[in-house]
Amino acid sequence: MKIKETFINDSILRFTLEGVDVAVANALRRIMTSEVPTMAIDEIYVAENTTPLFDEVIAHRLGLIPLKTDLDSYVPKDKCSCEGVGCSRCQVILSLDKKAESDVETIYSDALKSDDSKVTPVSPNIPITKMIRGQRLTLEAYARLGTGKEHAKWEPVSACFYKYKPLVELDTVKCNLCGVCVSECPKNIFKIEKNKITLENTDTCILCLECVNKCKPNAIHVSYDKNNLLFTIESTGSLPPERIFLEALKIFDDKLSELKSIITGKSEVDK
Repeated sequence: MKIKETFINDSILRFTLEGVDVAVANALRRIMTSEVPTMAIDEIYVAENTTPLFDEVIAHRLGLIPLKTDLDSYVPKDKCSCEGVGCSRCQVILSLDKKAESDVETIYSDALKSDDSKVTPVSPNIPITKMIRGQRLTLEAYARLGTGKEHAKWEPVSACFYKYKPLVELDTVKCNLCGVCVSECPKNIFKIEKNKITLENTDTCILCLECVNKCKPNAIHVSYDKNNLLFTIESTGSLPPERIFLEALKIFDDKLSELKSIITGKSEVDK
């Protein structure tokens, strides 16, 4: 398996995956969505709530606020020495105490105060509820590590997908520079420069075949490379996208090691 990075920023990672089939790519995708752990609010204690929303609705909204995650400092509750009671190694406490001082006031995620500066809401501008003057919301929220297979709020990715690498070929002999491919392509892959058709950013091709259908027969050929996959990972902000991918690789490796030991064990019994 070969990996070639094509684009990366704080929330998106795009790379080329060579030498594997879609079964391996899909296994990695499923691990990233359902087994890479992140922090999310799991329980809350409401001391006072005079807002228009019920406690359960506020709890649901708080749970869906993505939290920055420090995987190196925390462990899952079921693996902690506190045996799931909740301690500083497996749990983070976030408090909220807001009273409306104006006619209409919106409470945002920046009102949550964490006891660990490394575990805070990804964005300070996520609305929680609205209040009118005199209404109050006071609560404590308890965040822990979890995975997407338990609940969607623990999924570290907002998008995770792959596609075959597109192959776009232009026959310059048969092309008559009519320009139809330029106007019909939704991804603007074709350009006319100096009486010549050029190709740009062919990786963005969605294989719609509009250029092939509208252009002169056999002037353009569009296909894909089955041994070359373009992968895109978009993080919710809980973890950097490259960390999500590395954690998925570790989990995948552990699964393969476990499978190997099971197969080896069975073969030894047969002997």
